[in-house]
Amino acid sequence: MHVLECGSASSPALVMQHDTFSEHSERDPATGHPRPPRREFKARGSFVERCPGCNLPVLNCLCPYRVTAESQARVWLLSHPLEHHKPTNTGRLIADVLPTTEVFTWYRTAPDDRLLALLEDERYAPFVIFPDDQPDYADRVVGIAAVEDAKEQRRIPVFIILDGTWRQARRIFRKSPYLDGLPVLPLATERLTRYRLRKPASSAHLCTAEVAIELLRQSGDATAAEILDDYFDAFNDSYAASRTYHKLEQPTAAMRRLLAQR
Repeated sequence: MHVLECGSASSPALVMQHDTFSEHSERDPATGHPRPPRREFKARGSFVERCPGCNLPVLNCLCPYRVTAESQARVWLLSHPLEHHKPTNTGRLIADVLPTTEVFTWYRTAPDDRLLALLEDERYAPFVIFPDDQPDYADRVVGIAAVEDAKEQRRIPVFIILDGTWRQARRIFRKSPYLDGLPVLPLATERLTRYRLRKPASSAHLCTAEVAIELLRQSGDATAAEILDDYFDAFNDSYAASRTYHKLEQPTAAMRRLLAQR
């Protein structure tokens, strides 16, 4: 089994509570008190003009290639707050392609109320995507066949992907009591990463979007997996070209397939 990587170059399989993030960033979620003023966040490339739709440099905007898809399984992304600032985060690609995607910001002392409610909803069969490398939760580990079992029980399978660095993802997994009773689904795949925007520790470490692609493919949502895979490649190529201020003059093969789907 491969060790999987989500959001950044050192995480395993692991993501935009859309309107509440700014709320959380202005007030401490545990106390409700206003946060002290901070200097404006300035990352490398922060002065680049970006498209408000896809957050990529306008030189190679991704919006023309956005295609939505339906899937039997759902994806819920549980993101470390720092991932929201990273334009190289691939969790947003999943939400672009799968409109049913739910994205929650993780705070250790203030779990998201909507997430807690959804976890109690009997319509869903949630699985935490995480490696099976520790004995203390071995009794919770299941295989991909459990997803088919959930469908047979007329429940909607849900992949909970922890989005952050490996250190952040492990902290989310260990410090979120509401995840403790859920089955753990490790992703077994021979796929090697094609992600070029952050340097992984190993080519076997997959980014967040690649994890979702493989989960969808293995659980029977092949069409959604292929569309997300092409969208991921389009993102990869567009962003990489923009880093060197190079305009892609012609759509790539993945981009042409996406255009044909629109």
